[in-house]
Amino acid sequence: SVRKTYKLFIGGSFVRSESGRYDRIEGVPSAAAGSAAAVNIPRGSRKDVRDAVAAGRKALPGWAARTPYNRGQILYRFAEALESRAADIGAERAEVEASIDVLVHYAGWTDKFQPVLGGINPVAAPYLSFSVPEPTGVVGIVAPDAPPVLGLIAEMAPALAAGNTVVAVLSDERPLPGLDLGEVMGIADVPGGVVNLLSGRRSELAPVLAGHHALNAILDVSGDSALGAEIDKLAAESVTRVRHATPAESYEAATGDPLSRLEALTELKTAWHPVGA
Repeated sequence: SVRKTYKLFIGGSFVRSESGRYDRIEGVPSAAAGSAAAVNIPRGSRKDVRDAVAAGRKALPGWAARTPYNRGQILYRFAEALESRAADIGAERAEVEASIDVLVHYAGWTDKFQPVLGGINPVAAPYLSFSVPEPTGVVGIVAPDAPPVLGLIAEMAPALAAGNTVVAVLSDERPLPGLDLGEVMGIADVPGGVVNLLSGRRSELAPVLAGHHALNAILDVSGDSALGAEIDKLAAESVTRVRHATPAESYEAATGDPLSRLEALTELKTAWHPVGA
């Protein structure tokens, strides 16, 4: 058997860490090894974070310009691809199935949240004022340790549905399921750079991501209060939007208030237009 080599997923490609470093995880279930095996996980560096943000920034105009209907189709295809590879994802089957349902749920929101969040504003003047939601931009996600797949998808799906691109720092304790998602992306029609997945040590990667000047928002679901305070401080220097949340542990938790998740990652553009002569 050929042992699997895990890599980072940046710009639609599987790449080795720029630093060449790896962390070793013992006792990973493996059918090829019989019971369990040791696996080398690429340990991302500051340069990898910068490359991932650059890839997300490059992919943003094309992804945001797609029609909401087309983004919904791609998210639905993402769900189909994840379902077809469910047995290969290193997570509980129930968690993977809930993640599939979350993707389908937000695929349905891609062409519906605009009229809900936007609208025509009443003004006491001969003008028409209307607001339209637009993507925030490049969104960073600091994923939780558990659940490793659902906790990540619950934050990723609304970000993608709203037209944002994503750079995710995966779970410290269980990065393999997140890296497996990179292989799903390869058959899911998700354009390169729209989703970027980084494994490594969260304490090293998350601050670099939060302090990056080209990042527009960051979602922290790590549950680490000290890291959260550091993210707040670094993000404030570049006026990056920050949202701290508890990991979604069920489909209901991930979809219970979808508008708040979508609204947190959109900006309202308001325009004025004269009425009459």
